[in-house]
Amino acid sequence: MTNQIPQPVVTRFAPSPNGRLHIGHAFAAIVAHDLANDDPEGRFLLRIEDIDGPRSRPEFADEFRRDLEWLGLEWIEVEEQSKRIESYQNAIEALQAQEIIYPCACTRAQIEKLPMRRAEDGRSYPGSCKSECVGQAKDPASPVAWRLDIDRAIAQVGEVVWTDEFVGAVVADPRDFGDVILVRKDLPASYHLAVTLDDAADGVTLVTRGQDLFETTAIHRVLQELLGLPVPHWLHHRLLLDEAGEKLAKRRGSPPLAERRLRGDDGLMLAEQLRLQKIGTGT
Repeated sequence: MTNQIPQPVVTRFAPSPNGRLHIGHAFAAIVAHDLANDDPEGRFLLRIEDIDGPRSRPEFADEFRRDLEWLGLEWIEVEEQSKRIESYQNAIEALQAQEIIYPCACTRAQIEKLPMRRAEDGRSYPGSCKSECVGQAKDPASPVAWRLDIDRAIAQVGEVVWTDEFVGAVVADPRDFGDVILVRKDLPASYHLAVTLDDAADGVTLVTRGQDLFETTAIHRVLQELLGLPVPHWLHHRLLLDEAGEKLAKRRGSPPLAERRLRGDDGLMLAEQLRLQKIGTGT
């Protein structure tokens, strides 16, 4: 590790209450918790990311807290995302003023027919609406998403660098992702925008997350430059895989922690077993 983490070490665990936590979440929470606890002035934050429309359920958030307590973790809970909508709106207005984002009324079906590049899901939007959708932005009958004009953004901020605690300095190159969505048609902010703003607001100095999100950090660094936000360090830890070698995920039905907790398993023992897997967590 680089051993240059900004002090104090402030980490966070930020689950979405759209399903139950599984052992992969437990591993991620323990990594963040222990790094903060290694610093006498460190803080481990819990932030509930609850803006996923009707899929966000308060009962899952309550379950998360019981799961973390069962694992023996202690945390400081900060404001959930649903109370931060104004900050997202303010950021979008700032980006609109910079003429760095544009409205997109494309449907999923229309996008599937477009020639694509690479992105989080293997495809990226090529910017077809940069001129075509502007007139639809004020039409209530035609809801729009807002996309980041990545070429214009890069031209404005120039080269930006971010620091991963395992890899060191990384030059941010978000072009492969194309013009990512910052505001969805049905939600107040995308993951990219919300997490960047929230981490800054919460004073997070070390963002810990899985290796699968390594490359998306480039988008977040560009947003930090555009919005004048502080720049943390990152640590991308290894992923826990299932028996088929797939990443553990809610949508794949990975066994929930709550089942183990309710049947009387020892959460403290599980946490210690997971700590043994933290060795070599980098890319």
